[in-house]
Amino acid sequence: MSASHAQHLSAAAREVEDFVSTAGWDQPPQLFALVATDELVQAQPDLATQVDAGSPLTPVAQDALPNDDLAEALAGIMWPEAVQGCAVAQEIVVLPPEVEDTLPAGEDSGDEDVLQRIAAEHPQRREARLVAAVLRDGTAACVLRIRGVDGPDEVVEHPELAPNLTDALLTTLR
Repeated sequence: MSASHAQHLSAAAREVEDFVSTAGWDQPPQLFALVATDELVQAQPDLATQVDAGSPLTPVAQDALPNDDLAEALAGIMWPEAVQGCAVAQEIVVLPPEVEDTLPAGEDSGDEDVLQRIAAEHPQRREARLVAAVLRDGTAACVLRIRGVDGPDEVVEHPELAPNLTDALLTTLR
């Protein structure tokens, strides 16, 4: 993984998050193909004025995902070789780290329905938008915007924020 690949992918993930945030909160998950900007402009010259020519990657929004189960939707996707990577933006609920330590015995074992119910009902829950992005070489980037309640939103960026999601995205590229 080269540092420049990681930097370019992080920039693309931030661009996706900025784009999605213009529609506000309470949006369904959105999928994006990441294509080489120079190849995109070469194939479709009329897009030259709509893309950042200085950015090596351009996110291209895809049609709505076919169902409510993101894992199931991603499992059915295969990208053509021209797609260098992909990204998904989804809204999630996050809990403070100390809450995980207080989950009732047996309910922290990975049962997704139980964990979602606990998160949705927890008084310390926070709404967030997660953008996870990957390249074919395995480079990953994640951006998390935590919805501000009484102040501005908080943005966190780290490539390992959502390892299961980045793994699922990588599978779509193979």
